Amino acid sequence: MCLLGFSSGLPFLLVSYTLSFWLKQNGILLKDITMIASAGMTYAFKFMWAPLLDHWRLPLFTRLGQRRGWLLFAQLGVFVGLLGMAALTPHQLTAFVTVTVIVAFLGATQDIAIDAYRIEIAPPSAQGALVATYVLGYRLGMLVSGALALILADHIRWAQIYVLMAITMAIPVITTLTMREPDVLRLRPSSWRQAMRESVIDPFADFFRRYGWMLALLTLLFILLFKIPEQAIIGGVMGPFYRDMGFSNTEIGAVTKIYGIWVGIVGAFAGGAAVARWGAWRSLGVCIVLGAVSNLLYVLLIHHQGHLSILTLAISGQNFFEGMLGPPTVAFLSLLVNRQHTATQYALLSSLVNLPGKMLGFFAGSIVAASGYGGYFVITVGSALPAMLLFAWLWRRFDPVAAPSANGS
Repeated sequence: MCLLGFSSGLPFLLVSYTLSFWLKQNGILLKDITMIASAGMTYAFKFMWAPLLDHWRLPLFTRLGQRRGWLLFAQLGVFVGLLGMAALTPHQLTAFVTVTVIVAFLGATQDIAIDAYRIEIAPPSAQGALVATYVLGYRLGMLVSGALALILADHIRWAQIYVLMAITMAIPVITTLTMREPDVLRLRPSSWRQAMRESVIDPFADFFRRYGWMLALLTLLFILLFKIPEQAIIGGVMGPFYRDMGFSNTEIGAVTKIYGIWVGIVGAFAGGAAVARWGAWRSLGVCIVLGAVSNLLYVLLIHHQGHLSILTLAISGQNFFEGMLGPPTVAFLSLLVNRQHTATQYALLSSLVNLPGKMLGFFAGSIVAASGYGGYFVITVGSALPAMLLFAWLWRRFDPVAAPSANGS
């Protein structure tokens, strides 16, 4: 699971955050950078083709089994796609963007396969350890595709870096070839219509049956809104921002990735402790506010451009509270799902929670052009207000006493 986590973490930054530095170096406008580097938004729509991985075997990969077949296909596709990005470079922009989107699509596909594999290889009691190990690998993958890639960018060409990243995908490919296929007996639906009903329609219908239309809609709206401040600063806007603040690629990689990732891990432990002490709902509300307000640290950085200590302060606050928000989010979404539809409902909810923030990030370049970096960060903070109003309205529905009866578990 650690090596599979590495496989997931590696391509994600290469089609979003890290990519933005390459585009910036080639003189592409910020509004175009944020749109191109929003290829990672593909991950928010992965539930749309997830039923394929449950109900259709790839013709050339059937000997590997359902999970390993799809996983190897996606990993080989990412390998070829990264080589394609290196060969094309942003100088052939249309073809380059097309290949970037394909890499993002295949990266999201391998995430679907890995989640399904994890759920099927072990009982629920072991899932916590598997997820923790997966996250460790995911962070290591981000260290390679984030920090290492940025540091190398001060010494070699970006095309060479993407070739190296492609070669690194050999590690998870070997892992997939050597690991075992889950021993699961699958009943195949008689038609595609039945497969879609069982995989997508029934889980949605079940959610509305259990909560009622009003509560279900307001809960879904809350899910759509509460992570906007976090997601809006993950995309392509941050790379150009750091460069415009006067920092080198090496400084950015060292502080935002090598240092920042470990601060995020500490924040995740703090978030887990908060959930254990105060429960998912109260911890979630506090972390939403702290996470949104931490974006103002970037406004402070605007007034202290080139100061490495202020960059470290901003990364410390933002990464810590971003990490802290993770456990309450997982705990709350887990509270909402029906155990009969756990995998599908969780995939749908976790996709929805990231979508609006990524859409804001898509238009970040145009917003910055109109209001400046400071205005953009203030907007991300203000975007938390509607979510907190809904949080207050939903308070009694998801307090520790009401939760057992509310979710029908």
